[in-house]
Amino acid sequence: MKVKDGFLLRQVAGAWMAVPVGERLAQVRGLISLNETGASIWRLLEEGCRTEEELVSALCEEYGEEREAIAPAVESFTAQLRAQGLLEE
Repeated sequence: MKVKDGFLLRQVAGAWMAVPVGERLAQVRGLISLNETGASIWRLLEEGCRTEEELVSALCEEYGEEREAIAPAVESFTAQLRAQGLLEE
């Protein structure tokens, strides 16, 4: 899976934002606010096709947490992105 093209991930005043650009401006109104974990997942998704399992593994390494702590956040976040039509499978 991958985040659809047409977004820039930026840190604005200490907060992470996914900013729609180009044609995405007509489809997505406003900015998408992300917490630190959401921004990490977004960056990993921008790198290319990844499974939820790959995302969980990468975040476990990055944050030094157990899978049980990370997996629900990844599942919830990717479900939200799917519901908003922001992921390519």
